[in-house]
Amino acid sequence: MLEKEQVAEGTMLPLMEAFYTIQGEGSFTGHSAYFIRLGGCDVGCVWCDVKDSWEAGKWPLVGVEEIVNEAMKYPARLAVITGGEPLMYDLGPLTSMLKERGFQVNLETSGAHPLSGEFDWICFSPKKFKSPVEGIYEKANELKVVVFHSSDFEFAEVHAAKVNEGCVKLLQPEWSKSSRFMEKIITYVKNHPEWRISLQTHKFMDIP
Repeated sequence: MLEKEQVAEGTMLPLMEAFYTIQGEGSFTGHSAYFIRLGGCDVGCVWCDVKDSWEAGKWPLVGVEEIVNEAMKYPARLAVITGGEPLMYDLGPLTSMLKERGFQVNLETSGAHPLSGEFDWICFSPKKFKSPVEGIYEKANELKVVVFHSSDFEFAEVHAAKVNEGCVKLLQPEWSKSSRFMEKIITYVKNHPEWRISLQTHKFMDIP
């Protein structure tokens, strides 16, 4: 089978990097986790801290079995699939194999592509640069909005109005703008207690 067909079927994926670390942000902050970062993104956030991930062709195509076998070498059974934008690919084969091996499978996505795969937790982080597909709102376990500009508070509420009732709502300062927006975020969450604050603790810890 041609590699192009295998990518289309999700049995091979462009793997930018995979590493064992501590989840630094969101609801699972502090948990040990194996990160699977796929190459390729068509959202193009100006403040993205992994812009190298955008071009899928830069990264080797790796079979899902090899990806999962590498994850098995570490003691934690929490896998986080991220990118780039991982939903550019069919994640069914990867998530099925991870779950067969006993992993909890979490997803980090902008929601700009239709959902594929089976997940235990979906972190939905919408971006202004490409609108999410409607189907993501009912599936999201966590809405995480990165605050880069004052207008992002209003942007956050627009998406919060669409997610399911049980969805955790998080505001996270963009790293380079933390000093500018931290006080505003604290005040906002105190006035709107349905929101919580997410911090990029991995950057404070100086880990991947």
